Amino acid sequence: MTLLEREVYRENQADLLSRYRRVRHETELLADPLSPEDMQLQSMPDASPSKWHLAHTSWFFETFILRSSLPGYRVFDSDYHELFNSYYNSLGTPFSRPHRGMLSRPDLESVFAYRQAVDGAMDELLADHPVGDSLQSLITLGLNHEQQHQELLLTDIKHAFSISPLFPAYSETVQEPEDEDVLAPAAMTWLDVAGGNYAIGSEGDHFFFDNESPAHRQLLQDFQIASRLVTNREFLEFIEDGGYRDPRLWLSDGWALVKSGQREMPLYWQWRDGRWMQFTLGGLQPLIEDEPVCHLNFYEADAFATWAGKRLPTEFEWEVAACQLRQPDQLARANLLEKRQFRPLPAVSGQNQFLGDLWEWTSSAYLPYPGFRASADAVGEYNGKFMCNQKVLRGGSCVTPADHIRMTYRNFFYPHQAWQFTGIRLAGDPV
Repeated sequence: MTLLEREVYRENQADLLSRYRRVRHETELLADPLSPEDMQLQSMPDASPSKWHLAHTSWFFETFILRSSLPGYRVFDSDYHELFNSYYNSLGTPFSRPHRGMLSRPDLESVFAYRQAVDGAMDELLADHPVGDSLQSLITLGLNHEQQHQELLLTDIKHAFSISPLFPAYSETVQEPEDEDVLAPAAMTWLDVAGGNYAIGSEGDHFFFDNESPAHRQLLQDFQIASRLVTNREFLEFIEDGGYRDPRLWLSDGWALVKSGQREMPLYWQWRDGRWMQFTLGGLQPLIEDEPVCHLNFYEADAFATWAGKRLPTEFEWEVAACQLRQPDQLARANLLEKRQFRPLPAVSGQNQFLGDLWEWTSSAYLPYPGFRASADAVGEYNGKFMCNQKVLRGGSCVTPADHIRMTYRNFFYPHQAWQFTGIRLAGDPV
């Protein structure tokens, strides 16, 4: 390696250390408004306590990086290996996910001590030891993993707070959008996209999750896609037209949920004192009709599309349309992390809302791309084993870190789940 190459290598490692510190600090900033009691809450099996997120993200760096790569590293607490393992069965038996809220011990102070110890060791590794390309890639994966848990921390605490009759606010700054953020709402128009043999997925030196690869070609027919997301106002029309009472609009499993009494309006909506209210990270607030409708499951999104005479896009249609039609300043507008405005905004003229407002349901099953192979090590359990019975969502949401979003990102959830910031973009065939 030449002197210049060594200098570039050192700079890359220093940049990685700087990013590591920033991402870890951002997680703790998100936890800062919460009390120790808040951070113990687990409101359903799909969610996790904030305290568990803080510990698990540290477990990832300790387990996959420090144990094998930092000379002389001593494990912080051997019991944590089971307690804070999420789903890596090749590393042992994880603690029961539905019972994470029962883990009153270790206490919060111990979890922060764990984070501090892991951070100190990672500082030592990145500042004092040469880190090869494969290990740098693994650390980058760990940082993106932590950003996923930053988003989960917010979605999970929102669900927990929504159950309390006090309707507590995570942050008082999450109020109605400020005047400079909202202009006259844009009308929905239809954007034509020509069919063709399109490149899909990721390849190259930039970061992407393994499920975004291999890059491949996908043949698409001509299609249309909506210029913006569906709004609360439009979804109210669906409700008032009997959308939750008409079985013809629903897939069978979705109708079974409706008939069981589990779904009759979007999650977090309430009818109180003669008006619609919506629980937000800022507490219970009046429904803003021009905001994108949020916290819908796949069945609700599909039923609305059927009622509207349209359909949901495939994930391939979504990616092609987003790449062709997204406005360059859209992400900067929609992602309001610096303002702590964790809510989607109404669409304005010139903004197509493809990134940073809501995760958008697609009609595509979560399946491997042609040629996909999960790695043979424990990290191979990250995405591949979940490629069954789930749907792909695209676009990122208002609680997704801005530098974590990209066009090829494939999120995935089960069709009945709605606690994530999920919404609807309609698609259709050419008229």
